[in-house]
Amino acid sequence: MPFIHLTTFIAAPAERVFDLSRSVALHKRSMEKYGEQAINGKTSGLMELGETVTWKAKHVFKERFLTVKITALQRPYSFIDEQVKGDFKMMKHEHFFKPVDNGTIMIDQFHFDIATPFGHLINTFYLTKYMTKMLEERNEHLKMIAEGIQWQPLLLR
Repeated sequence: MPFIHLTTFIAAPAERVFDLSRSVALHKRSMEKYGEQAINGKTSGLMELGETVTWKAKHVFKERFLTVKITALQRPYSFIDEQVKGDFKMMKHEHFFKPVDNGTIMIDQFHFDIATPFGHLINTFYLTKYMTKMLEERNEHLKMIAEGIQWQPLLLR
């Protein structure tokens, strides 16, 4: 099963980084080039424990739908979102936030698998790189906003 581990330092308080990580608006803005739209469930504001959102986007040459649910949440230290319905065989994204003297260390642990006969090969040679790039793009967008370069409190609503 593929696993992606990313560590990002953000010069902002953990509470801000945690909340921005749960912002539907921030996610939409960070994934604009993929046309991601929240079409069902929680479509604005901050995701809370037990809430779901269904995303519609074009990925890997196809329109796709993914419904995720927040299955664990401990503000401002961690939360987990997991696929409820979608193209993955399984998808679990663990988010961790460690306050440090000058900001926050944000850790992403992304577990996923696809259900196809050649899933291992697709994961190894394509999908892991694709997903890593997407997560890095999202994290860079979050970092810029959290650090005040584009800080917009409206993303928390």
